[in-house]
Amino acid sequence: MNQKTMHNNILKVVMAGLLCAVGIIIPMFSPLKIVIPPASFTVASHVAVFIAMFISPAVGISVALGTTLGFLIGGFPIEVVLRALTHVIFTTIGAFWIKKQPEILASVKKSTLFAAIISLIHAACEVLVVLPFYVADPSKYANGFFVAIILLVGVGSVIHSMVDFAISYLVWQPLKKTFGVRTIQA
Repeated sequence: MNQKTMHNNILKVVMAGLLCAVGIIIPMFSPLKIVIPPASFTVASHVAVFIAMFISPAVGISVALGTTLGFLIGGFPIEVVLRALTHVIFTTIGAFWIKKQPEILASVKKSTLFAAIISLIHAACEVLVVLPFYVADPSKYANGFFVAIILLVGVGSVIHSMVDFAISYLVWQPLKKTFGVRTIQA
């Protein structure tokens, strides 16, 4: 292993660790959160995951798992924790897509289309993970299926994901230059 490869690997591990820490702190301490079971909306809770996804598949998956831990130890309902776990899916898809076509993040127009597709995948996964909870006890969600599952989890996740992607994209622009992230894509 050459020195550049070793440096890139160390940089990825350090960045994954820092992003995990940020991803754990945000859901635990953010005053900007709304929980309406089975949905929860914590502003910027996906930022660490998206930035990790921009770096590499391994970093993205690691941070998605780490942020799931944040929701678990943050005392969120199990439905919310399992929704966080589904982030591994959209993060993996997105990270491999970016690895194959890094130009996706080169413009706002391309990244917005990418964000919309990833947000739909994100929402679909979250809807699928909460469906068994609704089937097991429909009375648990007083809002009913359409409001609780389709609107709050489905549409709410798309909107939340798009907002957090926009924040991530803005944060990413100076970070990629500062940390030389282009050189660690692999």
